[in-house]
Amino acid sequence: MSTRSTSYGFATPVPWPQAEAVERVTAALKEEGFGILTTIDVQRTLKEKLQVDSRPYVILGACNPQLAHRALQAEPEIGLLLPCNVVVYEADEGTIVAAMDPGAALTLAGNPTLEPIAREARARLERAIGRLSGPS
Repeated sequence: MSTRSTSYGFATPVPWPQAEAVERVTAALKEEGFGILTTIDVQRTLKEKLQVDSRPYVILGACNPQLAHRALQAEPEIGLLLPCNVVVYEADEGTIVAAMDPGAALTLAGNPTLEPIAREARARLERAIGRLSGPS
């Protein structure tokens, strides 16, 4: 499966329905030391608040405590850019899993001490997302 990138993240299609993809990405993230702090069901929220029908779309707030701790020591207000968001949604071509690029987010702080933390976080997210395109 191919991964595509933007200036702020990377994404890959997966062969499972959206709900199963959420379970699988959560497990893959756990293998890389990330826990899920928040789960936002955007589809449900839009229906409840705006009475709008939309595609299944979930935002997972993923956090690696060790990396978060290092980042917070370097830049106390970096919490404004945490956690690392991972989205799982249905698109015309199937289910997509996308992750933010921590490097893109943390550059906003302008603190070079954060660069190795961002690189490590991205590498862990890439490995987790990469596992999804392996054997089922």
